[in-house]
Parts: sequence; structure tokens; C-alpha cells
Amino acid sequence: MSDPARFLGALAQALSGMTLYGDGHPARERGVDAAYQELLDLQADTPRPMFTFLGDEVIFGRQPLRDLRNWDWSARFAEAGIQRLEFEDRVSREEFEGFLDQMLARITFADVDTSEARQMAPTSIKFGAVGVRGGAEQGDEALPTATITFSMGEEVETIRWLHDEVQKREALPLAEAEAVVRSLSVAMHGDSQMMMPLLQLKQFDEYTTTHSLNVAVLSMALAEYLGLGAGDVRAFGIAGLLHDLGKVRIPIEVLTKAGKLTPDERVLMNRHPVEGARLILEGEEELDLAAVVAYEHHIMLNGLGYPQLRFRRKCHEASNLVHVCDVYDALRTKRPYRDAWPVEQVLPYLEGRMGLEFDPTYVHAFITMMRRWESRVALIADDKAPVPAHMAPVLAGAPSGPVSGPGPTQTD
Repeated sequence: MSDPARFLGALAQALSGMTLYGDGHPARERGVDAAYQELLDLQADTPRPMFTFLGDEVIFGRQPLRDLRNWDWSARFAEAGIQRLEFEDRVSREEFEGFLDQMLARITFADVDTSEARQMAPTSIKFGAVGVRGGAEQGDEALPTATITFSMGEEVETIRWLHDEVQKREALPLAEAEAVVRSLSVAMHGDSQMMMPLLQLKQFDEYTTTHSLNVAVLSMALAEYLGLGAGDVRAFGIAGLLHDLGKVRIPIEVLTKAGKLTPDERVLMNRHPVEGARLILEGEEELDLAAVVAYEHHIMLNGLGYPQLRFRRKCHEASNLVHVCDVYDALRTKRPYRDAWPVEQVLPYLEGRMGLEFDPTYVHAFITMMRRWESRVALIADDKAPVPAHMAPVLAGAPSGPVSGPGPTQTD
């Protein structure tokens, strides 16, 4: 492996360690030390190394690094707005660790103003979008600005695998769930403004996977719109991602049935909130918020819905938030038993059920957010590129005229 590739490998390991260990932890310090030493070794041969991350391509200077084609971290850097990285001079160990902190903030979206962080960066280290250099030297040929498109293929595969693990082993892989939420956060913030990448359903038997990712995106967007902190936003994202986990216990023929469910099938379907909460708590005790949301996300404000409560009580705020996002995505998706609804019909439906099914606070906020951020919805029609927002209703199979509304339980 070339020296530039060795440095980037050590850089990625250092960033991974920093997400797991706090300041001063020996494992964290070892990772930073190793990456810093690789940088010093690299600068011994190339005093001013420069890297460019163009999706699945890594370029060192002007030469592609074939060793790192399709390197996962290249896409993560690019989608977080880190397309170019330059070391203009020898840096101290302290400066290097500060730079790693700033990169990590970009990738994980901690409570850091990244524009301010970039200004605070040491002058000998520059990173950001392609073309942010202070000025090209005479004779320098600028690399073209990358057009980054986002694919959710890896996230889909991860959630499919996660559901399979839960179904077969009753083991919930928390690290993978958290990684998916971090990746979704990167996709949502990879441009100059926040975007909402939503998956278009291809096959009915993939609904639970697609729906889980969409509810996670919508829940994080709404939590951020309401001004919650980064930690809460990610927690709501995990809750949205796992809210339907109990459906791994339901036969696929019931989940994809085109006609009305039989009474026995309805009883089976209505157990998925209880099953989901149980699976989450048995798998990861620290996911108590996600377990509560899984249990409560079909309970209405008026006490109806399921599981049926013996005594009416108020649900958790996170459950009320996810409930709105859950029903929105369910209605805007084509299902075996009905066509998709256009956005213009879903939002009034939500508004009409305020105070009955939904908490008015979250419906008001959600409707305002969707109308204000309509242009930021990017429907992912395939594994390569997002579809413009104005085409989303067409590609989602939304009917052009009015359709009849579902009963309260037909948004499963």
C-alpha cells in the first residue's frame, strides 16, 4: 500500500477511535499518534500533500489512488462537505488532533458550527469543498468541482441484514443501527442546506426496510426543525429507524397482503409494537427511548389505536413525533391495498386528525416544515441518484386525483 493510502487508513482509524473513546483515553491517543506519525512520514516525501475525495474516488495530488477506489470513508468525507484536504506545512501534534475534532464534527454533526470551525482551523491545514482554496498558485490546474449524489444502497442492505439478525438470533446490532443514522445525517447535511433523502418503494416486500429509513430521516428532520440538540436528533433517528422492528415477527404474506386482513391477521399485525419493544429492550437496554417509541407509535392522542391501553395516558413526546412521520410516509407510499397519496392530500389529512390521533404541536411543526422545505425532499428512485422534489409524487405512484382515505389502522 502506498504511503498516502497508509496515512488515510490511519486517519480513518483515528476518527473511528475518537467516536468510541473520550479525551485522554489510551486507545484514542494511540490512534491519533499513529495517524500523526503517518502524516509526518508522508510529508518527508511530499511536503504539501493534498487529497481530493470525489465520492468513490480518492485523488492524491492529481493521481488517483487505485488502492482506495470505493473506499467507504471517501464517500463519507465527500458527503460531509470534506472534498479536499491539504497540509501546507508541518503541523504540531496538538494542531493535528484539533483538526481531527473538526473533521469528526463534520461527519457526526455534533453541536459545532462547522463554518466557524473551518475558520478556526490551523492555517497549515485546509479542508472543505473542492474550490475553497485561498487562491491557486501560478500554473496550478484546479480540479473540477465534484457533483456528489447520494445512494442509500448500503443503508438498505444494512437494515435488511439487521432485520435478519433480529429475526434469526433475536440480537439487535446497535452499532450498525447507529452507523445508519450517522450516514443518514451525512446525507441530510451534505449540501449547503439540509436535504431529506426519501426512498421510493420498489417492491412491496421491501416496505418495512424502506419505511424504516424514511421515518428515521423525517424524524431527524423534524427534531432538528424544532431546534433539538444533535444528540436528541440522533436518538430520534434511532427511534424512527427501529419503530417497526416488531414486524420481523409477522409473516411476509401478511405484510404484503393486497386485500383486507382477516381478524386473526389483524391481531397478529397489531402485536408488532409490543414485539418491537421487547426485541429492543432484550437486545440493548440503553435503547429505552426507542423501545418506548416502538411500543407507542400506533397509540392515538384520544387513547385509541394499539396496543390498547387499559387507562388512557399521555404518550412520550418522541412517540408523538415519530407517529406523525410514520403516518406521513405510510400514506405517501404505494401499498398493495391502495395507491400512494400525493403530498397535497397527506398534509391536510394529518391536520384534520389533530387532537384526535396526533399531537397538534408536532402536526403543526411537520406541516410547516414540509411546506417550507418542499424543495429539499429528494426521492431516491434508484441506488445512484436522487430525483428532483417536483417529480417525487409522480415517481412514487401518487394518483393525480383524490383518493379515499384509509381507516386509522391502514397505515401499518
